[in-house]
Order: sequence, then C-alpha cells, then structure tokens
Amino acid sequence: MSATYRDASRAALLYLLISIVWLQLSGYLLNSFFDGSDELVRWQLINGYAWILLSTGLIFVARARLLRCLGIGNTLSERHEERERLRQAAAVFDCTREGVLVTDSNGLIVHVNRAFMEITGYSQAEVLGQRPSLFKSGHHPADFYQTMFVTLKSLGEWSGEIWNRRKSGEIYPQWQTIRVIRDDQGQLSHYVAVFSDISAIKNSEHELKHLAHHDPLTDLPNRLLFTDRTEQALTSAQLHKRGCALLMIDLDHFKMINDSLGHTIGDELLKAVAERLQAMLGPELTLARLGGDEFAVLAESCPQLMQAAALAQRIIDALKEPFLIGGHQLFINTSIGISLFPGDALSAEQLLRNADSALFKAKSAGRDGYALYTEELTAHAQNRVETAVELRRALEQQELRVYYQPVHDLRTRRLVGAEALVRWEHPQRGLVPPAEFIPIAERTGLIAEIDAWVMRQACQQMCSWQQAGVALSFIAVNVSSRLFARRELFQQVAKVLHETGLDPAFLELEVTESAVMEDPEVALEQMHRLRELGVRLAIDDFGTGYSSLLRLKRLPVQKLKIDQGFVAGLPWDEDDVAIVRVIIALAQSMGMQVHAEGIEQVEQARFLLEHDCDLGQGYWFGRPVPAEQLDWAHAPEIR
Repeated sequence: MSATYRDASRAALLYLLISIVWLQLSGYLLNSFFDGSDELVRWQLINGYAWILLSTGLIFVARARLLRCLGIGNTLSERHEERERLRQAAAVFDCTREGVLVTDSNGLIVHVNRAFMEITGYSQAEVLGQRPSLFKSGHHPADFYQTMFVTLKSLGEWSGEIWNRRKSGEIYPQWQTIRVIRDDQGQLSHYVAVFSDISAIKNSEHELKHLAHHDPLTDLPNRLLFTDRTEQALTSAQLHKRGCALLMIDLDHFKMINDSLGHTIGDELLKAVAERLQAMLGPELTLARLGGDEFAVLAESCPQLMQAAALAQRIIDALKEPFLIGGHQLFINTSIGISLFPGDALSAEQLLRNADSALFKAKSAGRDGYALYTEELTAHAQNRVETAVELRRALEQQELRVYYQPVHDLRTRRLVGAEALVRWEHPQRGLVPPAEFIPIAERTGLIAEIDAWVMRQACQQMCSWQQAGVALSFIAVNVSSRLFARRELFQQVAKVLHETGLDPAFLELEVTESAVMEDPEVALEQMHRLRELGVRLAIDDFGTGYSSLLRLKRLPVQKLKIDQGFVAGLPWDEDDVAIVRVIIALAQSMGMQVHAEGIEQVEQARFLLEHDCDLGQGYWFGRPVPAEQLDWAHAPEIR
C-alpha cells in the first residue's frame, strides 16, 4: 500500500471511531429522553450507522485523491528543480576554460566540452565513441600509463603532467586530473578527465631558464653556464686523460668606444664580436660572454700548449679586421690570458682564476697579445687580495695620510694652490706607492670612501692654513668616477664644507675626462649642482679621453688640466707640442684656465709659459709632502 492510501485509511478510521462513539452517546440520550421508546432509538441508530459508513467512505476517497494531487505537485516541483540544476551544470561544463572529457566504464568517450575542442582541435563528432589513446603523444613509456591506472583503481583519482597530441600533430603539455565516478550501487560508471593546456607556462619556464644561463645581449652562455660546462668538460677530460685550455678574452680600450660613440654602438660592436668569434670557432669550442667586454673560450681537447697559443693568435688576428657598426668603421685589439688543464689547474674555478691572472699579465705587457699562466701570477693575484683587505683596515686604523703638492702660477712663480694626494703609511711596509693601492681601491669600490676622507682632511687643512695667514687660492681634491657617479656627492660636499667651515670658493674638485664622458647628462647635472654650491671645478687628465666639444662647452668648469703624458715630451716631441698648443688654445677660447701637471724640467716649464699656460705642477716645483713640510718660499726660476 502506498503512503497516500495509508494516510487516507488512517483519516477514515479515525472519523469512523469518533462517529460511532458519538452515535452511541446520542442513543443513550434519546433512550433517556423518550422513556421506553426502544423502536425510535433503534431507528435512529440504524440511520446513524448508515450515515457514518457512507461518510467514512467519502472521507477515504476525498483524502486519497487530495494527497495524490499534492504528491503529483511535489513531484513536478522536484523535477523542475532537477532540470534547473542540470541546466546550470551543463552551462558550467560547457563554459569552463579547462577541457573536460567523459568516458563510460569501458573507456569510450561519451561527452566532451567546448574547451576540449578548442584545446585539442577535434570536434565532438570526431571523438565520441573513441578511446583517449587517440591523443597519445608517444612521449611517455607504457609504465607511465600503467602507474596512472593503478592509482585510479586504488585512490579513485590521478593528477599529473602529461604530454598529448593535438589534431594538428603538435605535442603539448597538459596538467590533467582524472576521477572515477560510481553509481548508487558503488559500481564504476564513468571516468571524468579535466585538463589545462600548460604550454605557455612551459615556454615561460624555458625562457627564464635560458635567460638565467645566457647573456641577454649576445645570447652566448653566461658565466654561470660556462662554469658548469667547464666543470663537466674537466670531469670528462680527467676520465679520458686529455688536456683542456681556457682562454680569457678582453677587448682593449673598449670603454673608449662607449665614451666616444655611445653605449648603443658599443653593444652593437659586442654582438658583432660574438658573431665573428662564433663563426670562427665553430660548435666544437664553447664561447661565452662573462660580462662587459670579456669573453671566454673553452677548448675541450687541447693537449699541447702550442695549440692553445695558436688559437689565441687566430682570435687576435680575426678581431683585428674592421667592424662596420652604425656607419662607423671600428678597429679593436684584444688581450688573451691562457690557462691549461691539468697543468695549471684542476677545477673550473681555478682554471678561470688563472686565466684571469694571465689576462692581467697580457694587458700589463702592453695589450694586443696573449700570455700564459704562471705561479708567479697567482702570487701576484693573492697579493692584490691581501692588499685590498689591508687597505680596508688602513681606513679603519687611520693609516692613510694626505700629502700636498704645490701648484704655481707660471707667470709670477707664486705658489697659488695645492693638490691633496692620498698616501698609505703601512705599519710594516712603510709608505706604499699610490700606483700599487689606488687601482685596487678602484676595483674594490673603496676609492669613493677614500676620496671622501681626503676631501674632509684637505678642507680642514685649508682652514688651518687660512687661520695661520697663508694665502692660497684653492685646495684641489680628486673625485673618482665612483664618487662622482653618486647622486649624494652634492650633499657630501656641502656637509664637509659646513662642518669644516671652509668657504666653497677655495675648494676645487678635479674630475677626470672619462668620468664626465661616461654619462654626460648626469655629469652635467652633477656639476651644475656643485657650481651652485660655490666650489670650483676642473677637468683632470684632459686629452686622454674622447670629449665632445659640444658637451665640453656646456660644462660649468673653470680649468682644464693637461695630462702629464703630453707634458713629458715637451718641448722636443712634435706630437706632444701640437696637442698641448691645441689644449691651451681651446681652454683660452672657452675662458678657462690651463693647468699643466707632471712638469719635471725647466724646458717644459719654459715652453708652457711661452705658450700662455697659466698654472704648473710637478717635481720641478715640488714633490707631494705632508702639510707641515710644504715649502712656501720655493719659487724656481723659469726664464
């Protein structure tokens, strides 16, 4: 019996019981009211029972029909809600960006969504009734799929990366999740696979990996990849008992190209050098760009030293051929350092370090050539490292000293200024020559800190001289390219002047020509700010760089210093004579003073005076000395 009829029967039975009780009670009351009227009571009871039975039947039928109607309404409502849920699920299924594939328990495809068709290139008609093996790429071995189905059977789900094939034949990576679907009885009914195309992610990973291991300008292996390949090559060479050679290549005076023609031309030249080296060396040799204008070559099979030397000479000769870059015909020379395995080194790091030492030797020997590694070079490199450590300690322990070299007016022979020069008084080695520690300070970055310290000492000393009544027009301080490139130089100079109390007009900052030309726009801004502060500005070592006259005339400088390299040949060397005349004429035409340094002979001083040079400095006037030893009365005769 259905729930509808059971409910109707219960309602009719309840009505029947209540009616019988009421009928009996009514008979009792009638019998009491009509005393002895049994016939009347009986007639009333018979009619009552008949009416009760009829009413009970009617109630049962009405109740059953009412409940059945209500049940049908509920069923219709439930079916409507179910259809709505199915419609929403179908919309989500069809609109999701992930591909969806459904198979029956036999593995035959029964449904796919729109994203599946867009990703794979197959239409629904082409795949229905087919098996997913249709999309196999051949990228995975058989045990890959066996493991997948074992996982599905045991866990009911599998997720992972899988490579499949599109209709076009392209093999691509997916991230896929497969789930087992079971019916109400727990029997397997379907498999559902949901997947995403991760080609873009894979491509990004590949690009990032490539960028991490290759130079972005030349696309050559960088230092990281080159070191790794070198380690692998040495392992193989050790196993097969063969020699290797590592060549470190540096382009001579490449900075001049950047300074004179700009970094764009410099970058194009580096790319052209890389292309020429690749074409010349071939795939059997590993070429890398280690940074800047430095390249490296690894020859994995190079048993003899002469082979490495011959390769180095081939590279030098090849790079001497002109490069046509941006309408410019450029010539470049090369220095190369050579280190051999196993004779010079047993590890990639040591091989690179030794090749770098050999390169330093080649550059020190005049450049445009190659040099081989020796133990002596290693000792020299270690000495440089030790010097750098000691130099840092020297700053902390106040071992640095400031010496002052006099600057004279060539016409009056009067001492008008002094240049502050740093010296290092080592506790064991005594006075260390500047040529020994200044290059190391520049390479380690300590030069900026040293320059700042010298500036403060020089300003304090100038104040002491002024208080003592010594009349000097200026105290000159060198500013390295590292310190000059810092935006905070202005604040640093202002702070020193404020704390020492020196009038800015008595401080002259000397900046090298190459530092100015490294970034002319930044240099121009920096120099204008310093001029606004009131300090004097001078271009040091003028003539050794590649100044643009257009930029030079925009610089707010008061003085050009002629490099001592041009003064050394005066008055006999015709080239030096011509260059010095041009510099003096240029400075005078632009309203600048001319200051010659490195004067060591009276003939040099006389020539400069005759050609209207303003100031002179050098050993002939006086050597750099501590402030208390400066000779104020010394004025050598020029004429």
